[in-house]
Amino acid sequence: MTVSLADFQLFRDYLEKQSGILLGDNKVYLVNSRLKKILEKEGTQSLAELVRRMQAMPRGPLHTEVIDAMTTNETLWFRDGYPFEVLKSKVLPELLAKNSGQGLRIWSAACSSGQEPYSLVMTLDEYERSTFGQVRGSVQIVATELSSSMLQACKKGEYDALAIARGLSQERLQRYFEKVGTEGRWRIKNEVKQRVDFRQLNLLDSYATLGKFDIVFCRNVLIYFSAEVKKDILRRIHATLKPGGYLFLGASEALNGLPELYTMVQCSPGIIYQAK
Repeated sequence: MTVSLADFQLFRDYLEKQSGILLGDNKVYLVNSRLKKILEKEGTQSLAELVRRMQAMPRGPLHTEVIDAMTTNETLWFRDGYPFEVLKSKVLPELLAKNSGQGLRIWSAACSSGQEPYSLVMTLDEYERSTFGQVRGSVQIVATELSSSMLQACKKGEYDALAIARGLSQERLQRYFEKVGTEGRWRIKNEVKQRVDFRQLNLLDSYATLGKFDIVFCRNVLIYFSAEVKKDILRRIHATLKPGGYLFLGASEALNGLPELYTMVQCSPGIIYQAK
């Protein structure tokens, strides 16, 4: 498929309006590769025609399929390592002591295929084991994702050998997973799955139904948004954080501005942000 500049611009504007994702001028190849099968299946001749059909049926099956295709990204278990170590060594002890048995709420935003929220459950379990069950109160993890197909994959909790190999140790594999069949697939154990509340959410929409959180992981997603949308999301995330709560961003992301909302906290290694 040959994508004209006008068609690419039309699709790019539609995608940004619907999901907040801003495609660079050099992403024509990405659109081509991810939508080629959908265009062939639908018998659609151009991106412009595809956009017109989606506009005619907003939130319809075609719209959902296209947004899913463009927002699906690869992810890792315990991505970058340090956020989960900082969570165990600093954030959990501090907030659990501060809350005095009231429990904690953690939000994993844009959780993709579930590796992040499940990594959080494993981190919590390891912390609980290391403190010999001294964690008072419950810890609830809410994980949100725009893509409906990714959300279903999260809830199923099954991963192939390639996905398992991306950041998961053998010790954690044996403790938290069970083998499925003979094709190298693994499934998260039920006791891990039950600790995550998966919900569908577009980061451009309201967060009002989510409630308040002590910790928010919003990692490796803000890089896809414009500066204006990014700042809006960070403001609205702050509104969900309790005073003194913590925000974790991706290793390549920085919170530029908003000093009235967040304080930068230097860790060793890494940086996190505390809500004022």
